[in-house]
Amino acid sequence: MHYAVDPDTVAEAATAHYIVQASGSTFRVKATATGMLSALGHSPTIALPEFEGEVFFHPDAIEKSSLRMVIRAEALTVMDDVSANDRQEINRKMHQEVLESDSYSEIVYECKSVSGSKSGDGQYRVALNGELTLRGIERTQAVSARVSVAGSTLRATGDFSIRQSDYDIRPVTALGGAIKLKDELKFAFDISARQQE
Repeated sequence: MHYAVDPDTVAEAATAHYIVQASGSTFRVKATATGMLSALGHSPTIALPEFEGEVFFHPDAIEKSSLRMVIRAEALTVMDDVSANDRQEINRKMHQEVLESDSYSEIVYECKSVSGSKSGDGQYRVALNGELTLRGIERTQAVSARVSVAGSTLRATGDFSIRQSDYDIRPVTALGGAIKLKDELKFAFDISARQQE
């Protein structure tokens, strides 16, 4: 006797569920100084150390994959080798003037629109087109990633940029505007996730 197989059921069964591991992962953002005295100013690198998320990855039908990540805004901190006073001032401006961390505690990226192709054994090139919510403002955000799957571990590396003005963030300035940060922020990530049973 022949039974029809629902392709959605097969696809669901083949989709692996992964939980993002903040330990063993890195997520950073680079801001670039500009202005008359930019050579004296900081182009800070900021660490995003506390985040969580989950990935549903279908290796044979990448378009059925999805991702959701939540970053704790108040945990962001400057990584550069700067004086204690400079570090305190950069962190203060970032949390009070840029992120408004007290009011917007989470940065969320959610993506259900995924495309890509296999580039080798367990290797994939993936394009995500999701929604980034920052300071309570949601914008469409494209992210390109290289994904590798080995055993129970999924690893994704890549980068993307955002414009602060898209989220109603005014560029941070110092010394009366002689130093300011460019509108564009560049993110880079190397994220590990572990498969769930």
